[in-house]
Amino acid sequence: MSRKLELSRAAQLDFWLTAIPVVLLVVAAFALAFHFVKPAPPKSLVLAVSSDEGGFRFYARRYQEFLAQHGVTLEIRETSGTEENMRLLTATDSPVDAAFIHGEPDPASSEGVVSLGDIAYMPLWLFYRGEPIDDFGALRGKRVAAGDAASGTRALVMQLLQAAGSADSVQLLALERRAAIEQLAAGEIDGLFMISPADSPQIRRLAALPGVHLLSVARGAAYARRFPHLTELTLPRGVLDLAADLPARDVTLLSPSAKLAARESLHPALAYLLLRAASETHSRAGLLNGENAFPTPHSDGLPLSEEAQRYYRSGTPLLQRYLPFWAANLVDRLWVMLVPLLAVVIPLMRVLPPLYRWRVRSRIYRWYARLKEVELQLEEKHSAEDLERMLLRMEEIEDAVGHIRTPLAYSDQLYFFRQHLDLVRGRILQRLGHWAAQGHRGAAAAIAASNGAGVAERSM
Repeated sequence: MSRKLELSRAAQLDFWLTAIPVVLLVVAAFALAFHFVKPAPPKSLVLAVSSDEGGFRFYARRYQEFLAQHGVTLEIRETSGTEENMRLLTATDSPVDAAFIHGEPDPASSEGVVSLGDIAYMPLWLFYRGEPIDDFGALRGKRVAAGDAASGTRALVMQLLQAAGSADSVQLLALERRAAIEQLAAGEIDGLFMISPADSPQIRRLAALPGVHLLSVARGAAYARRFPHLTELTLPRGVLDLAADLPARDVTLLSPSAKLAARESLHPALAYLLLRAASETHSRAGLLNGENAFPTPHSDGLPLSEEAQRYYRSGTPLLQRYLPFWAANLVDRLWVMLVPLLAVVIPLMRVLPPLYRWRVRSRIYRWYARLKEVELQLEEKHSAEDLERMLLRMEEIEDAVGHIRTPLAYSDQLYFFRQHLDLVRGRILQRLGHWAAQGHRGAAAAIAASNGAGVAERSM
């Protein structure tokens, strides 16, 4: 029983001495591969949204619902406008990850910010009282609400008024949108600039106010040529309200495009998720654009992110098409772990069994060198004393091999060696028999001793 236990322990020892270096090599390979695994994306992100521009709050809620379906929480942070949004995106201590902006950002103040694409037309509307006008230059001497001083609306209005030569003669009022609408309806101000999608309820309300006109820019094509970030659009007659025929004629509008901007460091998985939310939210046809016109990779002032370039070229990443977001992201992060699996683990698993066999057999095979040495010596002429010494060496080899701990599965190798040992010993005894026949006493004694050891061994 103790002999069996000893053999079992020997087999286990051989296995672990062979397997441990392999395991360590595999662990090292996986550790190296893990160094290149992408970090997991955050489970939340912050979107900066102007509270008084462009209907962005409505879009933000749609994004919020879409991201929630994929396990990501979207926090909406309301701001005063595009300028503040850009400051938050560029500030190192700001928690804002992405923002809705419009207009043409200043490259000097937008370092580290990228575009995920244009997402919608955001026309500039001018509702006013008084005689009909067809250009911004006709606003001289008027009191016009144009949003907060830090808003994108105010920046665009100033750009257009300066081009028209009336910037110094128009009094721009920093009124909150709702208050500005009420004051225009009451006739307390002369006009109201606002950036908003065409299907906004506020646009319909303003278009229906008695005595209030909507500016149709006669030189819209010229403004669009001068300012490439603007697009000349036509609002068809009656599109706001067919029954009331609002507007009563085609209206030419100037429109910047709303953009989805993000930090350059935004996790790629979240960038793709925002792009999918944009497609879900903005691909429908509107009053000023056809179906699937947005989102679009066209972007002024900001570089298009690498994720956006791939998205607009190839669509949704393959894994996200067929797997839930968390599963697709996990596979995308851990695919690099296949490298050690394919390059290290599989080959080593094929090498391990032969390596284990070599280790076990090497205990026996090394004795073949000594056996071969004796056999080569036997080819030469030897005295009886030399043959007796060879016989003693054979006994020493046999004794040493008898103490080798070999797993039962490899015991045949041990018995094969003993057969070969007996073969060489038989040749030595044959030579000694020749010397014994000549009357050499030592040879006869050696033969008798060897035969006695053989009988004793067989009896055991």
